[in-house]
Amino acid sequence: MSSSSSSRILTLKTSDGETFHVDEGAATKLGFFKNMVEDGCADSAITVPLVDNRTMATMLEWCKKHADGTATSDELKAWDAELVKDMDQAVLYRLLMAADYLNGTELVELLTQKVADMIKGNKAEQIREIFRIKNDFSPEQEEEIRRKNAWAFY
Repeated sequence: MSSSSSSRILTLKTSDGETFHVDEGAATKLGFFKNMVEDGCADSAITVPLVDNRTMATMLEWCKKHADGTATSDELKAWDAELVKDMDQAVLYRLLMAADYLNGTELVELLTQKVADMIKGNKAEQIREIFRIKNDFSPEQEEEIRRKNAWAFY
């Protein structure tokens, strides 16, 4: 991609009808848009049917920060950490699903690390509580799982 192409503005339309105008260089941090640009399919508005406007705004904020080239690696890590620090679970999941859908590999890695950090150091019961997962195992089934996988239940 030439440097002149990064000044082109792409028009993105979300599932709830919101329109975003974003620099091509930022948008192409997401593989979905990068592929559309490379295939010559980004000359008109690009509809993104599975992403709402709030989620798209957050994703594009991340894309712009990572595409502008002014921040160091350490500054980006700190910025990313602050972005996800107190993120509501529902927002986190919507963002993760959208980033995956739009092939935003780096953003998916950031968000899945956040989920992993939420799990880290917790027992199965605590993880169920954090993620509101219903325990549908019978006591016998759960005991069998715990016996076979004792290493996982420290």
